[in-house]
Amino acid sequence: MSNVESVQTMVQIEVTFDGRGFLLAQEQDLGELKHQIEEAMVTPGTFVDLIVVGNRKLSVLITPRSHVTITEATVPFDARDTGDVDSPFGGYYDLL
Repeated sequence: MSNVESVQTMVQIEVTFDGRGFLLAQEQDLGELKHQIEEAMVTPGTFVDLIVVGNRKLSVLITPRSHVTITEATVPFDARDTGDVDSPFGGYYDLL
């Protein structure tokens, strides 16, 4: 087995809201998120909640003028990326 074959990977999804990108945690339901965004776009403005890498909650205000893009990429596996907001990671605390 070559070294390339032994590397675990995962699909990472980036959602960009009005030019600002956020990587979704692995446990996010992309179909449900798309549905929430579509519903929010027909209102004057509605917050959509999601969990991003680092297991952190994020609320984004979606309006009919919002621009949203979704991209997917295969990246090395990160076992910390579970979507569990009770176990956040990132920043200075990971270094301790």
